[in-house]
Amino acid sequence: METDLRALAKVQKWYGPHSSTAAEWPVEALVPAKGATTVSVVLPARDEERTVGDIVTVIRRDLVERTPLVDEIVVVDSNSTDATAELARAAGARVVAQDEVLSHLPPLTGKGEALWKGLAASAGDLVVFVDADLRSFGAHYVSGLLGPLLMDDGIDFVKATYERPYTGEDGVVRRGAGGRVTELVARPLINLFWPELAGFAQPLGGEYAARRKVLEQVPFVTEYGVEFGLLVDLLELVGLDAMAQVDLGHRTHTHQSMASLGRMAGQIMLTAWARLERQGRVVAPQSPARTLLQFGLEGRADLVDVAVAERPPLASLVLEEDVA
Repeated sequence: METDLRALAKVQKWYGPHSSTAAEWPVEALVPAKGATTVSVVLPARDEERTVGDIVTVIRRDLVERTPLVDEIVVVDSNSTDATAELARAAGARVVAQDEVLSHLPPLTGKGEALWKGLAASAGDLVVFVDADLRSFGAHYVSGLLGPLLMDDGIDFVKATYERPYTGEDGVVRRGAGGRVTELVARPLINLFWPELAGFAQPLGGEYAARRKVLEQVPFVTEYGVEFGLLVDLLELVGLDAMAQVDLGHRTHTHQSMASLGRMAGQIMLTAWARLERQGRVVAPQSPARTLLQFGLEGRADLVDVAVAERPPLASLVLEEDVA
């Protein structure tokens, strides 16, 4: 109990000075602070033709043309089968095919793979990641996340927070009902094992920004455990005081099926397990299973693979290539 209270006190001390809203970081104040710093916005996208073009258009119009805050917009096309790449390119993004970035490496799958390839393909000193399925996107998503990084040299990583409504099949919007995997899996794991991170309201949110020099020093889980892994690894690398969060208002996006959420939960749990092992906090005679037996309608059972791979820190890859 005493340990829990100390962790809670640390979170409470961190929360106020390290939590802000997007309105506190007006674009007009950020441009002078930007100076020679370069900014990349990276969007991982797989079959997001309905939304990716609109997101890129807003960033280009408001943060490239009207106000020179963003230097490049990179869309990582994760083997889409629709018009994602064409629409993103037409809207003004530089589109890269996921498997063509660092093509000498064996290709892997998943969101984390797209993010890692996006980091490799971009050049900005600051990198902002934005999901490509957002229906509520505004330019403040980017400028808000950049604010603490541009105005405070002591901040290395900024995570978004927002209200996440859920729209059911009946069309009814339920406020605060989104983020089901966050509430059922990620938040309990964080509070159990990394309570310092408990102040992050949306640990699995897909919008965050960081300094390139920091992102290049941590591994990227290739599947949906990537956001969880980054939080834990960056805590260990830079410490809680170098991390912040910004409230962007609300976030609406495409909802996943319950089966997909189950697979996501399995990947996050394996990501957490790997970090507990790496930190020497668990010792087990054998590794946990990498499969998940799911039951659908009429009792149909499917055995699905929830294994996660990891890409190494990008800086280590660059160093290896330089030596070679």
